[in-house]
Amino acid sequence: MPDDPQTSAVPVDTASQPPVHSLRWWPAAALLLLMAALRYGLGSTESPSLSMMMLAFMGPAAVCLLILLWWCFGSAATIREKAIGLIGLVVIAVISVALMHPSLQGMATVIMVIPTAIALFAVALILFSRQPKWRLPVALVAATIGFGFWNLKQSEGVTGQFESQLLWRWQPTAEQSYLKELASRETTEPVDAGDMIALADAQWPAFRGADRNGVVRGAALMEDWDTTPPKLVWKHRIGPAWSSFAVAGNRIYTQEQRGDEEAVLCLDADTGRSIWTHAYPSRFWEAIGGAGPRATPTYADEGLFALGADGILMALDPTDGTLRWERDLKDDARRDPPQWGFSSSPLVVDGKVIVHAGGEDDLGLLAYEAIDGSIAWSVPSGDHSYSSAQLAEFFGTAGILMMTNQALQFVSIADGSTIWQHDWPVENYRAIQPLVVSDTVLIGTSLGEGTRKIQVLRNESDNQWSTVERWTSLDLKPDYNDYVVADGFLYGFDRNIFACIDLKSGQRQWKRGRYGNGQVLLLADADQLLVSSEKGEVVLLRANPEQLQETTRFQALDGKTWNHPVLVGDRLYIRNAQEAACYQMPLKKNETPEQDLAAK
Repeated sequence: MPDDPQTSAVPVDTASQPPVHSLRWWPAAALLLLMAALRYGLGSTESPSLSMMMLAFMGPAAVCLLILLWWCFGSAATIREKAIGLIGLVVIAVISVALMHPSLQGMATVIMVIPTAIALFAVALILFSRQPKWRLPVALVAATIGFGFWNLKQSEGVTGQFESQLLWRWQPTAEQSYLKELASRETTEPVDAGDMIALADAQWPAFRGADRNGVVRGAALMEDWDTTPPKLVWKHRIGPAWSSFAVAGNRIYTQEQRGDEEAVLCLDADTGRSIWTHAYPSRFWEAIGGAGPRATPTYADEGLFALGADGILMALDPTDGTLRWERDLKDDARRDPPQWGFSSSPLVVDGKVIVHAGGEDDLGLLAYEAIDGSIAWSVPSGDHSYSSAQLAEFFGTAGILMMTNQALQFVSIADGSTIWQHDWPVENYRAIQPLVVSDTVLIGTSLGEGTRKIQVLRNESDNQWSTVERWTSLDLKPDYNDYVVADGFLYGFDRNIFACIDLKSGQRQWKRGRYGNGQVLLLADADQLLVSSEKGEVVLLRANPEQLQETTRFQALDGKTWNHPVLVGDRLYIRNAQEAACYQMPLKKNETPEQDLAAK
């Protein structure tokens, strides 16, 4: 009997259906894992070398090229898919980059934007590898989302760990908020802060103090700020800059960016109110540090001297801000600004104003006459440095120390001639001050190079100078974070972790303080260390070579804080790229804030 047609099975002709055309997805998956390892593996290494950092930054972009090569030649996609996918990616990328916020264009696009979009493109292809109809449309939509996300963002720079600081595109930046506040400020009566005082009476006349060593004398702080907290004297918004303060009498001097103008400010130390402002057309911006000056004004008997990030060097009247003379390092040194801007805080000595410019041939270190700005001398001095010229003395001979990417040099104040030079060329940058300890000098270098101690020697019979390396230690690798010496031990930042090493051997004592890329002052008469953290905290430590001994802390500022703090008597002046503040610090009862009283 024949089968019931309603119940009999109908044979399926499987040969008549086209096979599912799957992509060869595993190479793309392997490349995505490699991209993640480069970005999050190498990038999170505690003390990466320059080559490791570059690999972590640029490696993911290189992997993107490999993913595109896989798509074109190793994915097993159809020729039509490959062509549409490649053309679609290019069109999306071009449109997105054209619409990108300026702060994310350039290297940020290569480092962050393109890897995000290409990674999403590859993930979609992997997930939909067995669905020919949907895989390419979904992948292009994913790439559009990857690019489009960054079109909604803007950058305010990075942290010391190179972590991006992002805002939504419609959010006002700290600088925009400050400019809006400036425009709405009511005109106030001028502040009378007294007459100009002599340099000898200026409490903190230059970057890191008169000796550029971050040492504070005559102050000892209470060590329980919960019981006796610092008192806020004033706090104001300020324009972006990585400048510190110079303090003379009841005036404090600093610099800032105001839109398309740089400005030198004179503020009343008791209120933070403006005494005068000297603004001039100039704007420097780069993706890591953002906008604004990098150097700190210098107070001297001859006047106030300041250098902007774009190279404008000026002499001002400290009492009212009147411009006396102005030079442009771009013209004088015949060069463009270095990658992170001109950063040399002026050194004023024997009637000369000395700054590093890094021009070719003999246009590296420049000395100007303080009275009129004419060039007194110029000498070769490396092609870039973010350090500042510094007065020093060895065996009774005074001279100028200058640390660059090529060497540490000690030159004559009179004519810039070399007295001695210690060669130590590096590929990356140097940004901190050399630290003189008797007849030795400490040279700090970032990104895996470490710190070196050299000894200066002089043969008395023929007056020949030389240097000898005593040790080079990888146990302290400062970036742009200066260190201090107390009782034979060096305290500072090993990249972003506070540490202590033995000054005799260069060997580590401890490494514990996770304060980010902050700064430190030494309260020499109290064996205390005052640390400003990258997150705006102020931390008090005891200078103890046996262990990290933190006694107290408080939150002083909001936002990324790379600027050097200043302590004068019982007044702490601290700032970052968005606000400045003054705190009255609790002194130990047997201490008198002599410097503060002198200022008043």
